[in-house]
Amino acid sequence: MSGETVEPRTDCIRCGECCQGSSPSLQMEDVPILADGFIAKTDVYTIRAGELVHDNIHDRTKITQEEIIKVREKEVGGGCLYFDEVQKSCKIYAHRPFQCKALTCWDLDPFMGVYNGPKASRDEIIRDKTLTGLIQEHERKCNYDRLDGCVKQIETGGERAVERVLEVLKFDYHLRPFVSEKLGIESGEMDFIFGRPLTETIIMFGLKVNKKPDGSFLLTMLDPQQTSTPQGKSLKGP
Repeated sequence: MSGETVEPRTDCIRCGECCQGSSPSLQMEDVPILADGFIAKTDVYTIRAGELVHDNIHDRTKITQEEIIKVREKEVGGGCLYFDEVQKSCKIYAHRPFQCKALTCWDLDPFMGVYNGPKASRDEIIRDKTLTGLIQEHERKCNYDRLDGCVKQIETGGERAVERVLEVLKFDYHLRPFVSEKLGIESGEMDFIFGRPLTETIIMFGLKVNKKPDGSFLLTMLDPQQTSTPQGKSLKGP
């Protein structure tokens, strides 16, 4: 009806749009629910400093300057892993992350206050000295600044530069099952412990890794429609 006044929303109607849009990242206040197992470590992954991410808040792609621990999204359809689409409810509501508690779609100020606060980090959760030592070694050998430097040398360094990139990728690739087996940790926790696999995130440099039947890696350039990096050749390496 023309002239009808629409009352502003003041409570949740359980439409699920916020949960289906994305999953939350964890703040410092969420460290206890992850450390105590209310959120499984297999259900989160770490975005490491220097990684290319999509900033949902500002709808832009950027290199993150800080570590982020994020709840996984569903493989099919996206949205938070913990959202029950049938019941339109959160499966861990009593222990939901701090961002979720603060989010009200009719007033984003409380959420932004939380979002801009200190993020959870692996240092605050992982106390095993052996594991923290392995993480430090992984960060030393597989940090994104080092990988970026190796990739930039490909143009002038040729095959030797490609080999250096593959050495970084292989260390990351083989460390995960080794740690899982030797320390008796679920393989699903490796993305939390060491971040997303470099064989996946290497696409931020316009490159793609193909694993050959003999176990070796083939480094190739992505299609120009997928990246600004020009296509045209395979970058072979051991």
